Amino acid sequence: MAQVLEFKLPDLGEGLTEAEIVRWLVQVGDVVAIDQPVVEVETAKAMVEVPCPYGGVVTARFGEEGTELPVGAPLLTVAVGAPVAGGSTGSSGAAGAVQGAESAGKAEGSGNVLVGYGTSEAPKRRRRVRPTPPASPTTPAGQTTPASPVAPTTSTSATAPAASAGTAGGAVNGGVTAVVAGRALADATQLASDPVRGDGPVPVISPLVRRLARENGLDLRKLHGSGPDGLILRADVEQALRAGTAGATTLPAAPTAVAQPAPESAGVPVEVPAPVPAGVPVAVPARAESGAGTRVPLRGVRGAVADKLSRSRREIPDATCWVDADATELMNARAAMNAAGGPKISLLALLARICTAALARFPELNSTVDLEAREIVRLDQVHLGFAAQTERGLVVPVVRDAHARDTESLGAEFALLTEAARTGTLTPAQLTGGTFTLNNYGVFGVDGSTPIINHPEAAMLGVGRIVPKPWVHQGELAVRQVVQLSLTFDHRVCDGGTAGGFLRYVADCVEQPAVLLRTL
Repeated sequence: MAQVLEFKLPDLGEGLTEAEIVRWLVQVGDVVAIDQPVVEVETAKAMVEVPCPYGGVVTARFGEEGTELPVGAPLLTVAVGAPVAGGSTGSSGAAGAVQGAESAGKAEGSGNVLVGYGTSEAPKRRRRVRPTPPASPTTPAGQTTPASPVAPTTSTSATAPAASAGTAGGAVNGGVTAVVAGRALADATQLASDPVRGDGPVPVISPLVRRLARENGLDLRKLHGSGPDGLILRADVEQALRAGTAGATTLPAAPTAVAQPAPESAGVPVEVPAPVPAGVPVAVPARAESGAGTRVPLRGVRGAVADKLSRSRREIPDATCWVDADATELMNARAAMNAAGGPKISLLALLARICTAALARFPELNSTVDLEAREIVRLDQVHLGFAAQTERGLVVPVVRDAHARDTESLGAEFALLTEAARTGTLTPAQLTGGTFTLNNYGVFGVDGSTPIINHPEAAMLGVGRIVPKPWVHQGELAVRQVVQLSLTFDHRVCDGGTAGGFLRYVADCVEQPAVLLRTL
């Protein structure tokens, strides 16, 4: 007897609440093994291949490539224990699995796929019953009112999504399309159909979602979340803002809107709502799209970078100091190390070793600020982040326990993380938890910069390009390899004297690498 199980987008850890489907790795009707990757998604941190904890026949997929889904949304359904007579008969096997879904017993999974969900037994199903307002007397006979959309929800019985995809052959894809369309209809009308919440806290997945609603004048009590037990997700707020439903309430039946030319752009029709009775509040219409320019969604890695940099600018009173340094001796020391054999030592590894030595002398810069407690938290470990530019945007991989590594170990870890950044295989754990960031913007051919601190860290060291310049060396003018170093720091954790002392020590180590011998 087969059982149809629904696999939802799991908790990917690190506070991530949504992910974008990049590429499906399986088709409807395919046979999958336990822990086989079924979809590739992009989160705000990295690209992740999501493995399915169940083995069986794929009966339905939810979401096309490019669709952004919240954590907990259905990804696919799998018929576990379905009879399969070869890969070409997967759909018919899925149909048989649907018929026996209601009477099937427990199904086991791997139990060790990703963070935040267990698969040792079949997930428990709970049906959420939405109160249906009384039908309007003005509704024409046979017309379905917006207050009662007929569409499956993500928390219905496990047989609902499977039944729409349980027919053989091409009927599977059609069923999935109907389910997705039904969900879209339900989401579009739920603001009008659900009653306004009473007094008490509104269940919201994160403070970021609450702030987003507040800044846009959206009343969260008039939203019905798509998360578990009505939890309001970020996608719910963004959808409400796109629909222009901020502050809207249920309206009585009204004549259909008509299209009229917009006065500012003749010949472009826009919807103008028909008059409604006096005193009745109406939904604020969505802002008209401009025909000029290209709009690029701020989501995935690019969206995460935008959010973090904006927060850094809002919260951190930063200041920047800089100094020019003669890097000739450092370059000579690196050449001597590499000529001696063994793994090659990169310039970034040498600069990282200098940073860890400087942070040991000036621990104030390896800290964070706890705003709620009004405390500066000085950290014991140095988790060194370094900025890396990729095709998907700027990422900051983190070298754990950099203070306990030598130059050779730092170089090996930099090489490993850089390759993972280029291929998009960095994990969320490799992109979070940094305490200090090293930014080598000299690779872009620039001399200086005033970088934005990587929130919630307290400082960032910037390194410009190393180029030959006239320089006074031992009392005479000479051509030397000169680099500009800049330190952007949180002025709450230290004053200019501490920041200047840190930067001067780094510059001294660059000019005379033998200074490092004191801390080796």
